[in-house]
Amino acid sequence: MGNVTATKELAAPADKVWACIGDTSSWENWLTIHAGWLEEPPTELVPGARLVEKVVMLGMANKLEWTVDAVEPGTSVTLAGKGMAGVKAKFTFRIEPTGDTTTASIDASFSGSLIVGALGKAVEKDAVKNLDDSLEKLAAAAAG
Repeated sequence: MGNVTATKELAAPADKVWACIGDTSSWENWLTIHAGWLEEPPTELVPGARLVEKVVMLGMANKLEWTVDAVEPGTSVTLAGKGMAGVKAKFTFRIEPTGDTTTASIDASFSGSLIVGALGKAVEKDAVKNLDDSLEKLAAAAAG
């Protein structure tokens, strides 16, 4: 099982950051593991909503079927997903206004029979890079 967290201070107001997180059509602009929607995503992230996404990590594609576990509008959203080969993932996107900026974080966990040993460590390392890059891109998307 792998657990990673990335946090970054974004030079954008919280409402703009939240608008990017909440708008699934913008994920291609900032979420680096996102390789497209396999089904039309919901227009609003609400508990129980289902999303089917193609993600790429370590150069390998996987289909993840996400369920929105929890939403605190303007603050956080948690998604739990199941993928091929028994892969499970959980992502929490969280933001906190800090004056003119916003602290954004992404907590991610991965589990499954394939996510152990050396491959598990490689997934963690790739996830850290992807989450850091995603927050950089989120900052640009929210500022633009």
